[in-house]
Amino acid sequence: MKHIILANFIFLLSGNIILAQQKHTISGTIKDVATGETMIGVSIYVQELKAGASCNAYGFYSLTLPEGEYHIVYSFIGYESDTAFVILNKNIKIDRDLSEITTELSEVVITAEKKDDNIRNTDIGVDKIDVKEVEKIPVVFGERDILKTIQLMPGVKSAGEGNSGFFVRGGSADQNLILLDEAPVYNASHLLGFFSTFNSDALKDVTIIKGNSPAQYGGRLSSVLDVKMKEGNNQKYSVAGGLGLISSRLSIEGPIQKGKSSFIVSGRRTYADLFLQASEDFEDNSLYFYDLNAKANIWVNDKNRIFVSGYFGKDVLGFGDNFGIDWGNTTGTIRWNSLISPKLFSNTSIIYSDYDSNIELNSDGSDFNINSNIEDWNLKQEFQYFLNSKNNLQFGFNSIYHTITPTRFEGDSLVQEEQQSRSSLENSIFISNSSKFSSRFTMDYGLRLSFYSILGGDTYYRYDQGVLTDSVVLASDEIGKTYYNFEPRLQFSYLLNKVSSIKVGYARNTQHLHLLSNSTSTSPTDQWIGNSYNIKPEISDQISIGYFRNFDDNKYQMSMEGYYKDLQNQVDYRNGADITSTTDVERELLYGTGRAYGAEFLIKKTAGTLTGWIGYTLSRTERKIDGINDNNWYPARQDRTHDLSVVTMYELSKRWTLSALFVYNTGNAVTFPSGKYNVEGNTVFYYTERNGYRMPAYHRMDFGATYTRPHKNKKFESSWNFSLYNVYGRQNAYTITFEDHPDDPTRTRALQTALFRWVPSVTYNFKF
Repeated sequence: MKHIILANFIFLLSGNIILAQQKHTISGTIKDVATGETMIGVSIYVQELKAGASCNAYGFYSLTLPEGEYHIVYSFIGYESDTAFVILNKNIKIDRDLSEITTELSEVVITAEKKDDNIRNTDIGVDKIDVKEVEKIPVVFGERDILKTIQLMPGVKSAGEGNSGFFVRGGSADQNLILLDEAPVYNASHLLGFFSTFNSDALKDVTIIKGNSPAQYGGRLSSVLDVKMKEGNNQKYSVAGGLGLISSRLSIEGPIQKGKSSFIVSGRRTYADLFLQASEDFEDNSLYFYDLNAKANIWVNDKNRIFVSGYFGKDVLGFGDNFGIDWGNTTGTIRWNSLISPKLFSNTSIIYSDYDSNIELNSDGSDFNINSNIEDWNLKQEFQYFLNSKNNLQFGFNSIYHTITPTRFEGDSLVQEEQQSRSSLENSIFISNSSKFSSRFTMDYGLRLSFYSILGGDTYYRYDQGVLTDSVVLASDEIGKTYYNFEPRLQFSYLLNKVSSIKVGYARNTQHLHLLSNSTSTSPTDQWIGNSYNIKPEISDQISIGYFRNFDDNKYQMSMEGYYKDLQNQVDYRNGADITSTTDVERELLYGTGRAYGAEFLIKKTAGTLTGWIGYTLSRTERKIDGINDNNWYPARQDRTHDLSVVTMYELSKRWTLSALFVYNTGNAVTFPSGKYNVEGNTVFYYTERNGYRMPAYHRMDFGATYTRPHKNKKFESSWNFSLYNVYGRQNAYTITFEDHPDDPTRTRALQTALFRWVPSVTYNFKF
């Protein structure tokens, strides 16, 4: 009997242990109640366990918890918190709709994250841009621009006056992966860089990752700029737009089937060409750009959702029949979100991207053309598996088919061999995990394997210091050389206390596409090329460490980050390179190493009537390439020692918001002539050290004011935005050229060209 009682006791005890260990999953989707759009990064907090998670980029969340009763709190900055009481005895699905906080005088908030997420998450070198905040920052021509806003963050440097190109932690402009709804954008600028391709009215979320990107991102060394478009309001129709001095925009969004599907269409165009046509002297000239964003989505059922989005943009610049230039981007994305189980989320995407540029010159009856193109087809599969409350696993693959047509120079007086399009296949597989080891220690780690294959259909030449040594002929159905690279990623955060943490990150990135440029930023004359038998994948190993601290109930945020980046297989032109008449541009290239290191400081005020930030970067970027600068280290073109930005926004009243910014940076490294000599009456300048000189330091101040107009009809909103670019009229150097002094040819005169002095602008914005 004693044995029977003991056996029953053990059985009951083991049953209780099994029951106590039984776990179930809470999952669901979080939306904005007013628009029906899914929300990104909403915090889900379990009060009883003092633990939680956040929803992913598609609004989905999953929590696996022991069986029991819980209070689940859903919270997001600027939204009212929502609490659900849950009796968890099986897997359950809980969708939530959050409402924006509406007050008479809402605080200006410059982050879309949870108040202390900057301390608690593992992200290092990551900045999230609030699209609404972009409206308040003064910019050139009054056009809201996320790329101009990104350039005000530490570690991100502007490519130049009025330019949308940017450099991140010592990387060149082509080392930034720019994604619009997962589609790569190869030239994100309009009007030679004065505007970016991104219409802020169509955007939902913008994040820049400075080197320490998760394993699902790859293909560039320096950064990932991940831009997501709005999904469209599935509750009601609305129209928004703006009228500016040289451009206007209009957006329409609404439900296709209320609560189930929606769309958004947003367009923008400049009309400077209309003013030109009003004058007989300029009526044959062209100067305009347009872009169109469109997106639609449908909830097929509770577990499946389909998105279709696209971007179409074009620039046209011409002076009669003498000169014409046009370039543009086209992207398209079809995405399928599927909830395979309460723990397993799938995202499947088919992506198309195309960029082309054309230049036509007609002088004295001679025609000269320059054109190039890059086209991608991309299949991407991602899975997110919410293993348990402490582990979030992501894995998948990506396959891109590239077709690159190198720059072709064609003309009556120029004979160049026909340039064949080259095809390649860029594949990758990846896996990463986010682990919460304790309440203080969180780690993200992963591995990406990338492999790039040269496909047939062209002849590839091998060079040694510009001298042809061999050639490889690949048939159209043949696969040539394949490059394999392992890319480990690791970053962790350790919470020192409730208000501070330290973070450390390491990442290896590989880049298989390269931009050849003679300028500091992207332009239509640049050309993209892929790996070949000469050009190897660029490789970056970056290590970074940061200290993060908040003050005064998270109203003030402070961060200090340091980084060191080791670069392999860097590409640069050899001295005296000739890219117009050469039959193969690879003949003009040299290869070597690089390094970039620096420190970034940021102080930010996130709440109250006065908000803003101060960002400062101290950095160096250098290259060492055999055949350049006597094989010694030299500054890269994007090297700048100091970079400072100060941004302030002040909510003066319910109607008026004031803003101001000040920027200062060391001038770019440039190659200027060190001397000159005369050949048969012609002056020839003599160049020695590569990038051995500096442009003058750049600085300016901008002011802005936004007046929100009251209306009796609350469904109609409107505002006026006034801004003055370059308040104190600083004539910053755009270019510097050299010529013989007219009074004494033995002397040399430097001529500086300034782009802007003062640029006032007025924009009227509306929404109904």
